[in-house]
Amino acid sequence: MTFFTSLSGLKGAQSDLGVISNNVANVASIGFKKSRAEFGDLISASPLQSGNVAGQGTRLKSISQQFTQGGFQTSDRALDLAISGQGFFVTKSDSQMSFTRNGAFSIDENRYLVDSNGANVQVLPVDSQGSVTAAGISSAQSLQVPLSAGTPRASTTLDLSATFPTDSDLPATRDAYSTTIPYKFDRYDTKSYNYSSATTVYDSAGNPQQATLYYVRTAAPGSTTKTPVVDADGAPVLGADGKPTYTSSTSTSSKWEAHLFIGDQEASADGSTVTNPPKPLELTFSTEGSLTAPSGSIQFSQVLPSGAAEPIGLKLTYGSATRQAASTFTPGSFRQDGRAAGQLNNVAVGTDGLITATFSDGTTQKIGKLMIANFANPNGLRQLGDSRWGSTGLSGEAIVSEAGSGSAGLIQSGALEQANVDITEELVALISAQRNFSANAKAIETGNNMTQTIINLRS
Repeated sequence: MTFFTSLSGLKGAQSDLGVISNNVANVASIGFKKSRAEFGDLISASPLQSGNVAGQGTRLKSISQQFTQGGFQTSDRALDLAISGQGFFVTKSDSQMSFTRNGAFSIDENRYLVDSNGANVQVLPVDSQGSVTAAGISSAQSLQVPLSAGTPRASTTLDLSATFPTDSDLPATRDAYSTTIPYKFDRYDTKSYNYSSATTVYDSAGNPQQATLYYVRTAAPGSTTKTPVVDADGAPVLGADGKPTYTSSTSTSSKWEAHLFIGDQEASADGSTVTNPPKPLELTFSTEGSLTAPSGSIQFSQVLPSGAAEPIGLKLTYGSATRQAASTFTPGSFRQDGRAAGQLNNVAVGTDGLITATFSDGTTQKIGKLMIANFANPNGLRQLGDSRWGSTGLSGEAIVSEAGSGSAGLIQSGALEQANVDITEELVALISAQRNFSANAKAIETGNNMTQTIINLRS
């Protein structure tokens, strides 16, 4: 019997070595829980047997996991989460529900919150105030982070101002039929306008478009403007020399034209009427530099630029700060009433597990609350690997609650729970298991020597 008794000891020591080695190997695994091999003695017992009976060896009763708290390792990621206290995060892959202490979460390509194995993290639904609207494991749902929030609004008004230089030249001129006339405006020809300024406006779907104003000085005090003479059909009237004729006029005020382009389309300053070419807005300044016209808001025609979902029509209003002065061209502030839907900026997780998304327009949205599961008997959980467990009949059903309520721990964002393995303690246990193995091996060797001695006596 010595051989079998010592053999059971060898197997037990080997199992103990395996458990300790696994603990040491996973010292860097996030959320790992160490295990402990538990043994019981074997005896032969019967109703008529006396109490003084030699044991029959040992057996492995169980390998129980130790669900004690591990230390926290801080990180710079808001979605690195740790539970301070009891409980497990709940994840789901296909139809498999699992429970983990590994809170290294991320957003996948479909914007779902997932764990390091790609399983969807489960949350409880919440209302706009962050209050849970449904409880229990049956209310679990995967969390999909929205990319945008709010309702886009088309731009309809544009309030602006600008300072125009008093010494600006009229746009470059060209010689046609031996007569000097102004260049025709062309936004691709920088010689045909003096200055430009731009801002962003939006269509009804929130798509951005660039609104650009091109300013052309058409008259300065004392300047002479030549206007072609045309007949009733719009054809130029020719002089005796067969060349177009012009009328000349001397200006006593300063005038500018503002050409409004939205995207690749030019809008007309005559409201709903669309002219070809579009009519620019005329700005008139007094000799003191104050704006005398227009005196109010000007409605431009609607245009449909490339990439826009619907036409955009703007009403321009030049503020009182618009003037002409001895300075450089200075565009003032632009204020328009359109907006795009807010784009996702970041995701934050509170200590109660409430997940909040913040968007570029300054709005926030409560999108879910992390589900925390507890069990009556955590040691009854079935190990699934990668710091995950599954429920069994021995563990009992998952008791779901919010973080910080009941026996559920609090959530710490920007931290990960380390393995609860004390490397010094494990190395000491490793030495002890090795000695146990050696002692049982020595017992087998001793039993073998005794048997060999008995055989030698008989021979």
